[in-house]
Amino acid sequence: MNHPPASPHYNYRYLWLICLIATLGGFLFGYDWVVVGGAKEFYEAYFGLKSDLAKGWGTSSALVGCIIGALGCYAFSDKLGRKRPLIVAGLLFTVSAIGTAYADTFFWYNFYRIVGGLGMGIALNLSPMYIAEMSPPRIRGMMVSVNQVTIMVGVLMAQLVNWRISLIDTAMPVDATAEVIARHWNGQVGWRWMFGAEALPAVLFFLLMFCVPESVRWLVKDGQVAKAREILAKLEGEDRADAELAEIRATLTAEETGHVIFKDLLEPRLFRIILLGVFLSFFQQWCGLNAIFYYAADIFKAAGYNLKAMMLNIVVIGTVMVAASLVTVFAVDRIGRKALLLFGGGALFFCYLAITWCFKTGRLGLPVVLLTLACVAVYSLSLAPLLWVVLSEIFPNRIRGAAMSIAATAHWVGNFILTLAFPAMITSLGMSNVFLVFAGVCVIGVLVVWRFLPETKGRSLEEIERDLG
Repeated sequence: MNHPPASPHYNYRYLWLICLIATLGGFLFGYDWVVVGGAKEFYEAYFGLKSDLAKGWGTSSALVGCIIGALGCYAFSDKLGRKRPLIVAGLLFTVSAIGTAYADTFFWYNFYRIVGGLGMGIALNLSPMYIAEMSPPRIRGMMVSVNQVTIMVGVLMAQLVNWRISLIDTAMPVDATAEVIARHWNGQVGWRWMFGAEALPAVLFFLLMFCVPESVRWLVKDGQVAKAREILAKLEGEDRADAELAEIRATLTAEETGHVIFKDLLEPRLFRIILLGVFLSFFQQWCGLNAIFYYAADIFKAAGYNLKAMMLNIVVIGTVMVAASLVTVFAVDRIGRKALLLFGGGALFFCYLAITWCFKTGRLGLPVVLLTLACVAVYSLSLAPLLWVVLSEIFPNRIRGAAMSIAATAHWVGNFILTLAFPAMITSLGMSNVFLVFAGVCVIGVLVVWRFLPETKGRSLEEIERDLG
């Protein structure tokens, strides 16, 4: 079954406006996600962190909030919709940015990082879902991928802010120890500005989310059909609104328009799809790139770079991420989701083998940087954006909010475990063997994607649901 083409009067200007506002959640996620990587050398010195566990907790504490935020979406997204939780996320990002900047103890630093993590968990879950539910099938992959571009822009902005702030303290030696850093401006004040700079875009997101409409698919599910038709008419024109509304309603029987209960998710057909989503979430995390983002400074230090060179290399990583994610925007609806995921997993496997060889043979410095950038480019045009494109498409309408929350929770659990354990993994396994572990994960991921994931490009959410069911 081919989905009818969009009306020639489709209001793309309105669609882009509301989707770009929603993608501010992705921007804030990207900033909050990575800012800790550039600030860690300074706040670790300020708080006097010595053990692998303390350092891992300082880097990963926000992920506890992400897990709670994702679970909260399971409980509330099907009850409250997509818009209201995203407004709350904007408020949480604001509180976190200001609170972390003013934290005077390691406890309060982690407290406000967890508050920001709540916003991250909500935004990463609901921003792509909202965009997918508002977009026509033929450009849905592109529109959801734009959210990933804004995540990468947020990542790059965090890295640029970190780098520029680190350069203000010209008196600090490039090979400064933690004790020396703690006595300098960067160790006392600079890292606070790295976190606090997020407050401005967070306030903007909070205010603008009041201006967008609720998701039409959630409105239909909630019984607000007239309001859903009004938004569809504004998006697609009067001639397509009724047909689109009928297709959405066809996937929701009378008993399915209520709120999801847990036993619904255990139906064999639905449970199989949820397991696939959970696996993809873990695969995206344990393919290893998030460890590179969080611990880029440690990786480049192991490769022989000093502090200022590390900060610049981290900025280059962000630039590559943005460039690669822009490629995905134009490729995802042409090449397809499955092909890009298979390419990403396979290419990362070979890159990790090469990095392992570099560390084992002592060929460090530039080769490690170039291979790391290759990994970042591959990840940013494949696994990073396509996880959220695929998850926003494969779950049926009636359970999409709950299923996305479960997958997002799995995503954050995998992220938390990896981030907390990474310093200890380096200590016990060595840098080379850690990348060998990531290579093995990529092999498993490619096999599962090849065997179980269908192609979803160019198909309506309702068509995908029928095919999977």
